[in-house]
Amino acid sequence: MALSQSDLQRLLESLRTADGIELVRNVAERMLQELIEAEAAAKIGAEWNEHTDTRTNYRNGHRAKTLTTQAGDLDLAIPKLRSGSFFPCLLERRRRIDQALYAVIMEAYVEGVSTRSVDDLVKALGADTGISKSEVSRICAALDEPLTAFRTRPLDHTRFPYIYLDATYCKARVNHQIASRAVVIATGVTEDGGREVLGVMVGDSETEAFWTEFLRHLRERGLSGVRLVIGDHHSGLVAAIGKVILGAAYQRCRVHFLRNVFGVIDKNAGEMVAATIRTIFAQPGQSAVRAQVETVADMLGGQFPKVKKMLLEAKDDLTAFAVFPERHWKKIQSTNPLERVNREIKRRTDVVQVFPNDDALLRLVTAVLFEMNDEWIAFPRRYLPEGSMDDLYPELPESAPALTNTPNTPAS
Repeated sequence: MALSQSDLQRLLESLRTADGIELVRNVAERMLQELIEAEAAAKIGAEWNEHTDTRTNYRNGHRAKTLTTQAGDLDLAIPKLRSGSFFPCLLERRRRIDQALYAVIMEAYVEGVSTRSVDDLVKALGADTGISKSEVSRICAALDEPLTAFRTRPLDHTRFPYIYLDATYCKARVNHQIASRAVVIATGVTEDGGREVLGVMVGDSETEAFWTEFLRHLRERGLSGVRLVIGDHHSGLVAAIGKVILGAAYQRCRVHFLRNVFGVIDKNAGEMVAATIRTIFAQPGQSAVRAQVETVADMLGGQFPKVKKMLLEAKDDLTAFAVFPERHWKKIQSTNPLERVNREIKRRTDVVQVFPNDDALLRLVTAVLFEMNDEWIAFPRRYLPEGSMDDLYPELPESAPALTNTPNTPAS
């Protein structure tokens, strides 16, 4: 789009009087604005006041857009159309995760609770001039609608035979004090072997009441068909599963169990004890798995009586996986599938360090989970092998009672 003579003179004058960084800002602002106008003209099929056979739309003014860059804030104008919408590809909207992280940083900055690293991030984003509370509210409002819809979406489109539950901890301000906040997460394997993020919630700690509220929320959204719940042996979680996910078995995470074992033995014996306990999970069938618990307990009991007691007490929970198809065993013995999820959450939350409030923490974590869930659905890679899921839901005769927590499917 060619500049008029008067526009060109004003631009040259501003460039002559600007200092170094201001010069860069002016050039970048003008260049981006011209590219935006050119893209809009291409979409419409005509320049300003141009009459062409290719015109498909008409301009309807502009809306202001501030673009934060290393050179400072650029004041741009985005053309509006009479019908439809237009957003220039040069200013492609950030991914939800980046938007959420940006919103958290800005919110912390406005509330005056930011750490030095957050201040540095604000400067790196080019927002040295600061950002208003109204701008933060606008950013957060635009994010909260889709993120809330994701957290509350119905789950009745399929059954979830396996669900994984775990918690990670982050820092946030509560009543003007920094507190540790529990972020509980649920993911599930669908009846066709795919994966989905089921839910997330932020609270004080992993109490039975908190886990119960979270699991009831999943059930109210339509979660059904649960055959096995895999999680840590937290007393509040185990009690909540028994109350809410009726009829489902509980698998104690083998990885967390080993960590508990390491707490009662000498460090030097850890490798030997761990290798011995792992033989339980390498047996070929259900009866062999359960028998191996007794064998290992006897082998270790003489030197490690506490480990023997732990093994015998945890026998049923540690071997719950053995009832299910053998091809699934490696995937349902622990909460390892959630480890990547937690690592990605930590990678993002560590940037902020201390969140200004629970809403900011929940916003960022939800954005991370939303992106992961999109990846699992958009690029489907079967988590459990095809054909191995059939045994989880054997068809029932029409006269049979419905199983707890499972739709009764009459035989054809």
